[in-house]
Amino acid sequence: MNTFAIPWRLFKRELAHGQLRLIASALILAVMAVTALAQISSQLQNSIVKQASAFLAADRVLSSPVPVDEAWLEQAKTQRLNVATTLEFQSMLFAGDNFQLVTVKAVSDNYPLRGAIELVSDSAQSLPTTGEIWLDSRLAGWLETESQAEIGLSQFSLSEAISRLPDGGFNLFASAPVVLMNLDEVEATGVVQPGSRLSYRYQFTGSDEALEQFEAFLKPQMSTSQRWVDIRSQDSPVSRAIIRAEQFLLLTALLGIALACAAIAVATQRYCQRHYDAVAMLKTLGASHQQVRTIFVTHLALITLLSIIVGLIFGVLAAKGLSTLLPADLVTDASYTRALLLGATTGVLAGFGFTLYPLLRLLSVPPMRVLRKDLGPTKWTAWLNGVFATSSLAAMAYLYSGSASMTIALLVGGGALALLLMLVAWGLLRWGRQLGMRTGTPLQLAVAGLRRRARENSVQLVGFSVSLVLLLTILALRQDLLADWQKQLPQGTPDHFLVNVSPMDKDRVSEFLAERDAEATDFYPVIRGRLSAINGERVSRPVTKEDESEQQAPRGIGRELNLTYRQLLPPNNPVVAGQWYGEGASDEVSVEAEVAERLGIGLGDSLSFTIDGTEFEVKVTSIRQVNWETMQPNFFMIFPPSVLGEFSATYIASFKHPEQHAQLVPELIRQFPTLSVIDVGAIIEQLREVIDQVSLALSLVLIVVILASVMVLLAQTEAGMSARRQELAIMRTLGAKGSLLRRAVAWEFLLLGAIAGLLAVVVTELTLALLKSQVFNLVVNAHTSWWLLVPLIGAALIGALGMLACRRLLANQCSALLKG
Repeated sequence: MNTFAIPWRLFKRELAHGQLRLIASALILAVMAVTALAQISSQLQNSIVKQASAFLAADRVLSSPVPVDEAWLEQAKTQRLNVATTLEFQSMLFAGDNFQLVTVKAVSDNYPLRGAIELVSDSAQSLPTTGEIWLDSRLAGWLETESQAEIGLSQFSLSEAISRLPDGGFNLFASAPVVLMNLDEVEATGVVQPGSRLSYRYQFTGSDEALEQFEAFLKPQMSTSQRWVDIRSQDSPVSRAIIRAEQFLLLTALLGIALACAAIAVATQRYCQRHYDAVAMLKTLGASHQQVRTIFVTHLALITLLSIIVGLIFGVLAAKGLSTLLPADLVTDASYTRALLLGATTGVLAGFGFTLYPLLRLLSVPPMRVLRKDLGPTKWTAWLNGVFATSSLAAMAYLYSGSASMTIALLVGGGALALLLMLVAWGLLRWGRQLGMRTGTPLQLAVAGLRRRARENSVQLVGFSVSLVLLLTILALRQDLLADWQKQLPQGTPDHFLVNVSPMDKDRVSEFLAERDAEATDFYPVIRGRLSAINGERVSRPVTKEDESEQQAPRGIGRELNLTYRQLLPPNNPVVAGQWYGEGASDEVSVEAEVAERLGIGLGDSLSFTIDGTEFEVKVTSIRQVNWETMQPNFFMIFPPSVLGEFSATYIASFKHPEQHAQLVPELIRQFPTLSVIDVGAIIEQLREVIDQVSLALSLVLIVVILASVMVLLAQTEAGMSARRQELAIMRTLGAKGSLLRRAVAWEFLLLGAIAGLLAVVVTELTLALLKSQVFNLVVNAHTSWWLLVPLIGAALIGALGMLACRRLLANQCSALLKG
């Protein structure tokens, strides 16, 4: 035998007759999906992060309590990074008869590297000039009465009021107003002395590669008091939205890849089963084991190579085509190198990892099968197939996501899901034993077929159910995730916060806003207090909602808490445990859920608080789930009015700035100079951009998941055709009518689809409950309509696919079936 001529001739023949088309289609889909998604998701993530980095005024920030080594900054500049420096410290600001403790923010000439400073006057000036300072908006009233101010030994002119700094953060309870000045003028003030509490922030922008190289240079030399941060590590609604979006994009893409690999495995197994007789014939005619191996290894290698090439081409074309759907500012000239390497690697791993076990079984078929059809290949241990498939899937998942935790979760969840579905499917099919003893009607004949092939059908059910589970999971998470974000940011979402509103001004401010059609939330009283004991045990250190290594929660609970009281349950604060206190309640408190979990607080626990030297004790009667992205005042602890009403308080509220009143904020500041107005409109717009971009990305991923699901369904349907051909031949020989067989086959696939749909609903509800509660922090809700709708859809979809696959068999006469 010629080493390559016969394998090549057989390969062309089988490719022309469709023997390898399903394997090729699944491989092409996997390679195309990874290539296109890697490129598009990389562009989306980079653009989201770049835009969100405006809230850091840079791509990366190094914070330090002392000046850093100048060699570090020189190293950054040699790597073509832009560097800006800011210094923050507290000092007294004097202007005429006014004085105020302020946070001085001294900045270098190139600040900010990203974003822009927004002024109340909408002036285009970029930074204060020499001898000039800009005031926080809460001090804007000084501009009408004062023109000069003093910081330390220096005197400055007052010219502008700041509406928003790009890196101003989202601390609503910041006590000291910010004053912006030039960094070069700090020394002349004489304020900075040995022992002064200073905060240096070195801001960097540049290419991702240069930033990574500089980070590798910097981190080994940093002290424990210095921090290297990017937008993801910041404690803000934007960073939480980005992290959640990236998690979901990775999860959905990984599920799509896993589905495509499942289709490859099923299609390859079917391909090898079809060639058991061919291998036995070749061995009988004298072909050596090496020659047989060369033929089929060549087949799979060629189809893998061709699929990788076609998949890469389609992946690049898909990425370029999808890029045209993105906004122009999101499209970057990113290199395709990583996407192409990932796509090719995925093709190799999928092509060999999911075909090796079926190929080994094929090559072990004995020559005696020519005479005895009951002889099959050597029964290799089943765990070997699991090792090959799991190792390949794990390698692909880790290469694509770079996340070990996501990879482990995918493997463990997938294995548990397959085992559960296998057990349940086998049990359901065995349960139909008694009904299956009678075969007088098409339905009874279908049930008998399901029971007779319970083992094979249970494998098919697993494939059908897994496809439906993953598809439902992606659809539900996409809908719930986007709906949750949109619910947080509906039209009319507040875009300004009012802080430090005095009790005497509260009603006047409320009237001021109402007269200008500004939609405002309730005014919440704010009282500063300390949690001093839990169940009688003194708190010996500041307790926080998060550990040092976790920066997911809003700040403000480290030393003192911002407490509030009100009679009614606040909006967007559902009670998840206990009961909201009623009218006339006393000595009670409602605690935010994550704080309660972090501090080990439960219902019935007693908490002691200290306010202005007065200590009191309350009982936890309810635990609330708070959504921190709603742009409304939220609190960790809420008390009845009878508990905190006697303490002095300031008030906080938020409102939506009406477009027709452009001068509302300046007028508000002039009329009420003691309050603070914080503009969060930029954060809201950034969140909306993140939502829009993630929605587009999820739509692209969803297309891949749907295509992969169809591949799995087709592969699973095709896998049972050999046994079905024999059964139909026997029944035709025994005189069964064609119409009876068609109805019986239709019922069999309809029942398989309905059972698969029912199993998919059960498993999907459990999966969604875990993902929403443990990963995405979403409200867990049941999908009651699924229990009827999904089994019907499963029955219709799988029934149609089954009848489509069986149409030729059902149309053949008995002689044709026996020959096949």
